[in-house]
Amino acid sequence: MYRVFEALDELVAIVEEARGVPMTAGCVVPRGDVLELLDDVRDAIPGELDDAQDVLDHRDKLVGDARQNAEQTVSTANAEAHETITDARENADRILADAKDQADRMVAEARSHAEQLVLEAREEADSTVAEGQREYDSLTSRARAESDRMIESGKASYERAVGDGIAEQERLVSQTEVVQAAHAESARVIDAAHAESDRLRSECDLYVDTKLAEFEDFLSGTIRSVGRGRQQLRTGTGVPDYDAGYGGRHR
Repeated sequence: MYRVFEALDELVAIVEEARGVPMTAGCVVPRGDVLELLDDVRDAIPGELDDAQDVLDHRDKLVGDARQNAEQTVSTANAEAHETITDARENADRILADAKDQADRMVAEARSHAEQLVLEAREEADSTVAEGQREYDSLTSRARAESDRMIESGKASYERAVGDGIAEQERLVSQTEVVQAAHAESARVIDAAHAESDRLRSECDLYVDTKLAEFEDFLSGTIRSVGRGRQQLRTGTGVPDYDAGYGGRHR
């Protein structure tokens, strides 16, 4: 294969170094050298093709071996997967059966425990109801006895109060004359008080009238003295004599 590339490189070099033909794109190359290089290429290609075919055959063998190995691996994997799935299904069935048995056992235990609790609760409720009934009967009996006692006591108190009222009524009836005499005496005292009040009011009115008359005389004398004093001040006759207007009563 290396000789083919080498011959091709030499051909390229010959063409590049060849003399050109004027007025054309052609060139003049040495025929013998070119033919020799082409023969070398022709001789080298069959061997290279054989090598390439060997490579292709080896590739096909490798691909076949790989495909066979892959198919074998896939078959083995499928078998192992099927076996694994079967084992897993068996394990799952076994675990499910165990879980179901355990769940049934737990349900049975829970049901038994619940029934026991219900039975105990029913017994406790019956006991509580019986105790409450006894307490109710006891309280009712005591309340009834206390009610009867209070009723009897009330009746006795009522009868005693009625007796006391009748006795007091009789006593008050017996004291009616005394009450009438007291009313007469109180009326007399009230009349005497009214008369004394009228007398004192008359004396008081007389005293006040006397004092007011004296005060009136005093004020009249004062007014006359003030008038004379003002007259004397206006006329300039001298010092006014205020004491003369009082008529000596002030002294």
